[in-house]
Amino acid sequence: MLLWYFNNGRLRLLFMALIVILTGGIGLIYHWQNETGEESLPQSTEVPQLAVPSDDPLANIRLADILVAEPRPTPGRSIFFHETSCYDAKNKEYNHLMKLNARQACAIESAALHNPNSQVFVLFVDRKYRLLVDSNGGNRWNQQPFIDAILSYKNVNLRRLNLWRYTADTPMEEWLKDGNLFGSQYMVSHISDFLRYLTLYRYGGLYLDMDVVVLQKMEDLPPNYTGAESDSTLGAGVMRLAATGFGHEIAKSCLLDFQQNFDGKEWGTNGPGVITRVAQQICGTKNISVMLENRKRCLGFMVFGCSAFYAIENWPGFFDPKRLEKTMARTKDSYVVHVWNSQSHKEPIKVGSDTAYAKYAEKNCPRAYEAAGEYF
Repeated sequence: MLLWYFNNGRLRLLFMALIVILTGGIGLIYHWQNETGEESLPQSTEVPQLAVPSDDPLANIRLADILVAEPRPTPGRSIFFHETSCYDAKNKEYNHLMKLNARQACAIESAALHNPNSQVFVLFVDRKYRLLVDSNGGNRWNQQPFIDAILSYKNVNLRRLNLWRYTADTPMEEWLKDGNLFGSQYMVSHISDFLRYLTLYRYGGLYLDMDVVVLQKMEDLPPNYTGAESDSTLGAGVMRLAATGFGHEIAKSCLLDFQQNFDGKEWGTNGPGVITRVAQQICGTKNISVMLENRKRCLGFMVFGCSAFYAIENWPGFFDPKRLEKTMARTKDSYVVHVWNSQSHKEPIKVGSDTAYAKYAEKNCPRAYEAAGEYF
């Protein structure tokens, strides 16, 4: 009987079509699971941050997931950076290789150097990242000197972050499924905006942009703060919130504001715009100077003046030797300098030059600065 089926041309074609449809469906399901990262998490929390298989000379080093790996972020006391370049459509070289440039490594190192009692978490946003390694577990062709530089600090932890799992069981879970975030004209930036508020909601602690240099210890600052970046706007590049109580409520308010005011066509609405609007509600005023002068009205939420984190608004001041003295004088009491990477990333810095950025790097991220070679 089966032989008759296969000898019949039409039935044979129908049978083959059914096989293709079934296998294609399985393939589509598998592809969707890979894209959304719905694979199960490992049960053990004892996950090394760089696990190298000894039998593979070009091994995939899979970063441990932030949700399961030890050490866990200490609520309200950890420092966080996010790396979101996997969503950059222009990044043709992106192939899941874990990379940091000199300036990103400088931001991380400076945070670890000045805050040795805080765990620093660098969250690479993707399902997996890998490094090319040799058979002894070292970096192949020494392609990752900046990874080596930051991992020389015991309080630096590299982790991967799955966007879907990370958002699960938070106020943003259903909103993310709507897809508005992925239709943004500034998707890399807006995913970064999204995650900074989500991380502060999950863990509290200190969030820092990748284009900063930390100049002094921040561990003793109050638990809930941000800083003004102009007379009308608060910055979202340096924010700290407590993991519980008032700080957690602020983080929740930021997530709700993000949902309600999200605009994929506007660059700043979903970043500094969020914390500015939330602070205006807390403080009962839109006047930034009033927030600074009368901190009691902000119910314990502290707004630092521009000099704390954003003393230099005109970014060429970091790169011009003629402005060195003036720039250093204006930032002498700053906790952090923000170098406005979106505008300044193509400006070269020769190592050893008399520029403010070079001076900051030499002192506050010496290992990344040394690893940079001729240009930082």
